[in-house]
Amino acid sequence: MNKSKLAVGLLVVGSLTVVFGTVLVFVGPIIIDNQIVKNLVIDPKNEMSYTMWKDVPVPFFMTVYFFNVLNPTEVLAGEKPMVEQRGPYVYRKRIQKQNITFHPNHTVSYLEYRSYFFEPSMSVGNESDVVTIPNMLVLGAAVMMENLPFAVRLMISTTFKTFKEGPFLTKSVGKLMWGYDSKLVDFLNKWLPGMLPSTGKFGLFAEFNNSNTGLFTIHTGEDDIRLIHKVDSWNGMTKLTNWKTPQCNMINGTAGQMWPPFMTKESTLPFYSPDACRSLELVYQREGIMEGIPLYRYVAPKTLFANGSDYAPNEGFCPCRQSGLLNVSSCRSNSPVFISHPHFYNADPVLLDYVQGLQPTEDQHGLFIDIHPETGVPLNVSIRLQLNLYMKKVSGITETGKISEVMMPMMWFEENGYIDGEILTTFHTNLVLLPKVMVYMQYCFIVLGLATILGVVLLHYRKKASLKKNLPTVIQNHGASVKDTVHSADALKQDGQMYRE
Repeated sequence: MNKSKLAVGLLVVGSLTVVFGTVLVFVGPIIIDNQIVKNLVIDPKNEMSYTMWKDVPVPFFMTVYFFNVLNPTEVLAGEKPMVEQRGPYVYRKRIQKQNITFHPNHTVSYLEYRSYFFEPSMSVGNESDVVTIPNMLVLGAAVMMENLPFAVRLMISTTFKTFKEGPFLTKSVGKLMWGYDSKLVDFLNKWLPGMLPSTGKFGLFAEFNNSNTGLFTIHTGEDDIRLIHKVDSWNGMTKLTNWKTPQCNMINGTAGQMWPPFMTKESTLPFYSPDACRSLELVYQREGIMEGIPLYRYVAPKTLFANGSDYAPNEGFCPCRQSGLLNVSSCRSNSPVFISHPHFYNADPVLLDYVQGLQPTEDQHGLFIDIHPETGVPLNVSIRLQLNLYMKKVSGITETGKISEVMMPMMWFEENGYIDGEILTTFHTNLVLLPKVMVYMQYCFIVLGLATILGVVLLHYRKKASLKKNLPTVIQNHGASVKDTVHSADALKQDGQMYRE
């Protein structure tokens, strides 16, 4: 009786265990997703994700390469430019959000400040290295003013000579990056204010260091996790004004640091870049793994910088030149500056014919972002862009000499960052190990329950088979006992009769 009760009890426990494990199969993913949503919402209460968003405590670097012009005299005579890549010059980038203000409509506004610190140990060379690049103040201004009256162009050329500004600059990396004193710049800022993007020293990145990227207002995801990190407005604008079509003027996606969770291979990575003056969008390329964490790699499609002829939606970014170039003159004081991938990767091959010394490859010059698809958190980022100056001979401005029309690369840079250290460990534990443990547990419950039920059933059938096997012997023994009893009764009966006689 006790064994029967035990068997019934084990059968009930096994059944409940299977049911519990099966329920976890369906409910477990929902629990995990709800936990992800809860932890990702931009809220000071979410310590880890809020810290990652606010201070970006992961290593972030900007790596710079200059194209040193080897034959400036020959270029002025109309020959093809020859360049050699110099660098890398590596800067640690610090990002910090300030003036953080939460709004009742589930958005938050902030100013993101960035500062750069040179890292000699990671660089090949020093900021004191001297390189020769085109002088944007001269060659850029020449193109900007080629349609002015000839007399005005002569006067501009005389101004260049007065301030001893030539067509090429030979200066240190540090001065080219962060600015150098120029009497011409002082003159232009005094008499033609607003012509130059900065009012102090003139440098390629002078306006970037210790500056902010504008006032972003983004969604916190509290009301709808699908909107988290998406830009609501930038500097109070919900759309741009510097491009020609409504589509090109759209501010799409996030601010470029995090994206909404639960991404699929069909998802894209749209983001707004103030430095590029437009929204960009990356597409899925492949799956991957980083330190045990699954990821999706997103890359730039060939259409990203295609011209309007090759890709009609980009017509609004024109006037265009060859595909692979983005004309940013409309947001760079009308200077003939173009952005491309480094070494004209993914650009019209004709651009490589204009300059010697370029060798584009996807590994070294393609940009990518590795995303953890469940959370939308970037694990590894590498954004690579090149700065180019459109140069040509302009009559009346003798500094341009006989320069052939050319898209001249000046430098390219890579902004890269990756999660590591304690943050990577915490990320791996919470978003990889714990979900795996839950998955293993649910199947362990099912297997354990089925094993218990199977064990009880096997014991039951084994006992039943044992009874069937032993039944003939029991019956035989029982029959023999009956015969012995009858025989004993007959003997007693005979003994009784003999006693009476």
